[in-house]
Amino acid sequence: MPRARLAGSRLAKLQRVVAQAIMRPLTPADKMQPRWVDNRSTAEVADSIIKPNDRLTSFERLEIYNRQYWFRLLDCLLDDHPGLCAVVGTTRFYRLAGAYLTECPSRSAELSALGDRLPRFIRENPKLTHPHTEMAAQMAMLERAQIEAFDAFALPSLDAGGLSRLGATPPDRIFLGLQPHITLLELSWPLDRLVIRVLRQQDSMRAQASNAMEIPSGPARRSIANKIALSPEAVQLVVHRADNTIYFKRLTLPQFRVLQAFRDGANLADACAVLQDLEEAADLTPGDIQMWFQNWASMGFLTDQPVKKRKM
Repeated sequence: MPRARLAGSRLAKLQRVVAQAIMRPLTPADKMQPRWVDNRSTAEVADSIIKPNDRLTSFERLEIYNRQYWFRLLDCLLDDHPGLCAVVGTTRFYRLAGAYLTECPSRSAELSALGDRLPRFIRENPKLTHPHTEMAAQMAMLERAQIEAFDAFALPSLDAGGLSRLGATPPDRIFLGLQPHITLLELSWPLDRLVIRVLRQQDSMRAQASNAMEIPSGPARRSIANKIALSPEAVQLVVHRADNTIYFKRLTLPQFRVLQAFRDGANLADACAVLQDLEEAADLTPGDIQMWFQNWASMGFLTDQPVKKRKM
């Protein structure tokens, strides 16, 4: 084997071992695991890939990177999911986050994608969030929708004029799509209001901290769901972006079902046909429905380039 290729092969092997060491889950005490995957001493592996210095052993030097990698991921999850943390409490959130990252390690260079499997993980591991599992899963979905609303691309919007020009086209040949950054959610609690409350509290705490010389440490926050009476409430919500700002907009059930049909690829005739089976739509007039479309067009919800939206 040519010398350059041999050196490249050795470097690639070294990189794989270092990455594996850095990305391994920590112990419950937030330390690097003492045993390697093959049950060798991790110190032995560390000695083979990193030199000690006059202050730290090879194991201790490698442990710094292992711990910082995990602390960084945990902090990123907390930054993206303050509402989820409020629902389950800080201590349980970090336990949940550690279990999630162990089973669903990062697979993207984009940190915003770190929690994309979190709602499903919560439902598949209910003991981690009991007795608030469904509320936690829905909150995670809402916060993932916020990230998608911020990050996803936008297609040319269909404005009121564009809607008018479609008037001569048969409804069963009109296909409207939702902007890729839009997510439709059906919630069982008013979690949109809860997450706004949490974010406002965070902003207030940051403002206070910026003027403080020292912030005293206190006990971990308990679950907000245990402290407030959050009554069940059916909420149909669209999470969307406008002028680089994230918005929550509540919808009536008939409005939600029509937008849901567009999201799933229905034509205009089929999308409007879903109203026939809804009691909540019994008193609607064509003028009411026309007003919906005008409002959606004014907010940039619609596009004539349909996009199949992934369901969460």
